[in-house]
Amino acid sequence: MNEKYKIAEANNQKLLALRPLPPETLQSLRDYYRIGLTFSSNALEGNSLTESETKVVIEDGLTIQGKPLRDVYEAVGHAKAYDYIYELATNKTLKEDDILLLHNMFYSQIDQEQAGTYRAVSVFISGSRYSVTPPQKIASEMKKFMAWINKNELKIQPVEFAALVHKKFVFIHPFIDGNGRLARLLMNLVLLRNEYSIALIPAVLRNEYIASLELAHTDDTRFREFIADRIIATQLDLLRLLDESGGVKPITGGVKSGSALESGGVNSLEEQIMEIVLQQPGLNTPALAATLSKSLRTTQRYLKKLIEERKIEFRGAPKNGGYFHV
Repeated sequence: MNEKYKIAEANNQKLLALRPLPPETLQSLRDYYRIGLTFSSNALEGNSLTESETKVVIEDGLTIQGKPLRDVYEAVGHAKAYDYIYELATNKTLKEDDILLLHNMFYSQIDQEQAGTYRAVSVFISGSRYSVTPPQKIASEMKKFMAWINKNELKIQPVEFAALVHKKFVFIHPFIDGNGRLARLLMNLVLLRNEYSIALIPAVLRNEYIASLELAHTDDTRFREFIADRIIATQLDLLRLLDESGGVKPITGGVKSGSALESGGVNSLEEQIMEIVLQQPGLNTPALAATLSKSLRTTQRYLKKLIEERKIEFRGAPKNGGYFHV
């Protein structure tokens, strides 16, 4: 596995070990990234609002004197779309209509006619040598894109998957405007669906970001590395915030008293699954997910990995079988 993916997974294990967080803390973090992601993503596209102005616009519903009304609408629309990705994070299957609705939420105050509608005209990306999908092929390419997402979400490492989702969507460029922001929202959606935290790309890195995306037309290595770096940097910032807030400790449940899990001695989710299977052989995937307090999707991904490594195996019929140590 790519070394940066390993670092991101290790950081994610540290964050998962802190769950469940108090509801107030979860809401506070969600609000924190609502402002941070809205500001940074809009700033990458030239929005003139500062982070504090973005906060005022979103939380207080105020316009900012001297700032274009479009910039205000972009902040409000992005915040609505951001809220919606948390609903999509729990859906089993992502649908094309979900993408259309995300764009409609972001773009409806800017141009109601184009909001949530694939573009009917050709567009060209300034500074790029490459063409995007012609309008007559957008519908078919988006159907392929959604099928690819739902087929590969559990097969590809989440950091790499997030980068690939971002890249593929931008290269299709299905809307008249807002494609970059939608790509970053989708990137964060698939991270949330795999129980990773939100990742931010600050405007100061715009040139590096655009350059790596341009190179990705022929070799996406640099772009995948760039996205991995941003995920890691945001994870470290979140770990710092939680540490500085004080009093946040790992909470585990559903295991025998005195185990390494109960004492916080096991940080790897793979090790947690191994210990639970040892203690309670025969549990199925939903039961393991409930015991771990993790999503079914995340549990499935780690079970698949452990089976491939021949550390555990599934015995019995699909409906009533379970997992056992090899």
